[in-house]
Amino acid sequence: MRATLLLLCCMLSLPPRARAQDPAPLRLGVVGLTHSHVHGLLGRKNRGDVVIVGIAEPNRELARRYAQRYGLSTDILFDSVQEMLEKTKPTAVAAFGSTFEHLAAVQAAAPRGINVMVEKPLAVSLEHARRMQALADRHHIVLMVNYETTWYPTLYRAVETLRADSIGPLRKVVVRDGHRGPAKINGVDPEFLAWLNDPVKNGAGALMDFGCYGANLMTYLMQGVRPTSVTAVTQQLQPQDYPRVDDEATIVVTYPQAQAIIQASWNWPIGRKDLEIYGTRGYVMTDNRSLVRTRVSESATEHAQTLPERAAPGDDPFSWFKALVEKRVVPGEWDPSSLANNMIVMEILDAARRSAREGRTIELSKHPARAR
Repeated sequence: MRATLLLLCCMLSLPPRARAQDPAPLRLGVVGLTHSHVHGLLGRKNRGDVVIVGIAEPNRELARRYAQRYGLSTDILFDSVQEMLEKTKPTAVAAFGSTFEHLAAVQAAAPRGINVMVEKPLAVSLEHARRMQALADRHHIVLMVNYETTWYPTLYRAVETLRADSIGPLRKVVVRDGHRGPAKINGVDPEFLAWLNDPVKNGAGALMDFGCYGANLMTYLMQGVRPTSVTAVTQQLQPQDYPRVDDEATIVVTYPQAQAIIQASWNWPIGRKDLEIYGTRGYVMTDNRSLVRTRVSESATEHAQTLPERAAPGDDPFSWFKALVEKRVVPGEWDPSSLANNMIVMEILDAARRSAREGRTIELSKHPARAR
């Protein structure tokens, strides 16, 4: 009896982490290094919930450069995705190559039951997206799309305000995303800039790079209601920097009772990711990830509020990805990172490219076809 009491006292004196085994980190493989957002993963060491077990990058000089920068062992560097998957057996992979290469990443991972996260947008085309969707469905994997704005506390406060009927039914949304252009801002590596400027590897320029944000947010706000039409205009205002792709795009997306205006630009004098939501009685505006402004009637004054960061795992793409893979969270069907949401995003972007190219409004069918 005394021994049992002594053991119990010893257990109670231990810190909480010593009493229960910490959850194992997510075994993550990296597919490609040419997307500069990969720095957010390679430099992420403090949370301990993800471990990089392998990196597939055929550009050996690039791979060694990043390995040296982040103190990674060269033993985890591989020339091909297949070799990395076979030798390291990751539970999931994050794709940081060109958007065109997203399909190949899913083709390699899905048949092995390996979950996939890609950077926005989902795919380079609607045809690629449908093939990726078919693979994810067939092999029952998580296929997640990462947007910076998904982790903004202001987005969810805006949605709460709308769903509480504080500003009335949704009528108009204006989304502005962009910066001075990838050739002019810091943090864009040459390998990233090369494929952003490629109409095949990127699908377009600013239209794809930043137009996807507005399509994604509007689909979330509309909870999967599909638009009736898409009209887009694109321009090349900096042809010396972006000779093969657009750097300016405006997309008008119409619904039976609402409209979205998506302004995607590589020509803003400052970087911006802001959202305006107008109801029949008031509005809610997100100026950035932390500042939200609300006005609930014409006679009311505007209320501004600075929000704290969201709680884990909803504050970070890799923590959320891990929670999805481990089924510790139940996501909404139309959440910004969901496959269902991003299939509609690809329909909108596909229609926007056609509209800009053909100079006409594109009508969308009520029931999209799926890949078989």
